[in-house]
Amino acid sequence: ALFQVPPIGVRRSPRPSSAAMVLKTALTEMLGIEHPVIQGGMMYVGYAEMAAAVSNAGGLGILTALTQSTPEDLRKEIRRCRGMTDKPFGVNLTILPAFFKADYDAIVRVVAEERVALLEVAAGSPRKYIPMLREAGVKVLHKSATVRHALKAQADGVDLIEIVGYEASIAGGRPGDEVGNWVMLAKATKMLSVPVIASGASATGRQLAAAIAMGAHGITMATRFLATVEAPIRPEIKQKLAEESTDEMSTTIVLSSLSNATRVFKNDVSLEMNRLEKEMSDGVDISKLMPFMDGKRTKKMWQETGDWNDSMWSCSQSVGLITDIPTCADLLKRIVAEAEEQLTAGARRVVASKL
Repeated sequence: ALFQVPPIGVRRSPRPSSAAMVLKTALTEMLGIEHPVIQGGMMYVGYAEMAAAVSNAGGLGILTALTQSTPEDLRKEIRRCRGMTDKPFGVNLTILPAFFKADYDAIVRVVAEERVALLEVAAGSPRKYIPMLREAGVKVLHKSATVRHALKAQADGVDLIEIVGYEASIAGGRPGDEVGNWVMLAKATKMLSVPVIASGASATGRQLAAAIAMGAHGITMATRFLATVEAPIRPEIKQKLAEESTDEMSTTIVLSSLSNATRVFKNDVSLEMNRLEKEMSDGVDISKLMPFMDGKRTKKMWQETGDWNDSMWSCSQSVGLITDIPTCADLLKRIVAEAEEQLTAGARRVVASKL
């Protein structure tokens, strides 16, 4: 039986069944995937190995465009991923010229020419690219940190909106954006007409069920996928994420003074950045922060040293929900089974009034 999320604007009671169920939403139908779970873009982690593992497990794996040195390198990575999976996958692109110098037009052209399932766009607007992507059959998802940005992206013609709460491994946050998904998602699902995806510290089936109950059509997870067997990072980092002592208090916000608030793992590097920002309250000298922000330092941590204490790396509050290092397939099966259980239990609580 299918546990189906009705189209936006249609209210329908779920019909629990003793038969095996799957979660059918606008996201799964639009992209032809089994589970309504997207793997978020992750710098120096979103390679073919990660994306293919998630897609093969029934979710939507995502390659991170800016992890590749050139647009043609991205094309090679897309084709390498196709050699690992016959399932749909997407590409993440953060349009942030002030921090990432890249040929964004060429990157999007490669995505269109290679006809990947979806382009996830963060920060900048995808408006000028939508006609080209639509012609190529590529769906466009915009990652929006506020409902205001989401409404603008909807007007630009995107197919899906990803609402990102402040508890997420955010990047590019501005003063006033400090709103969690409990409020953001409730507001977005009421105001938007395109399907909404919940993004922000998700790691469990209970959260997927809650998102669906609030009107969303799936979730995006990034931090949770770091602690999987297939994640292409050093095992020392995975073990740190799964430790009992690592909890929801193990993150901090850096770069707020630059209107680029970023949630990262709390370690010696991020605490020193906080100290420097506070010390430079009258005017931030970014050159003093750059050695800590260096992407090469983070890449070395992920791929060579595994020293989680010697780099600035994105991490959401969902780290407090991570207790093991499963395969992507086992993780998604567990999440979906828990979501189905919670949704079915919730449906049983809706009964005819005796008053």
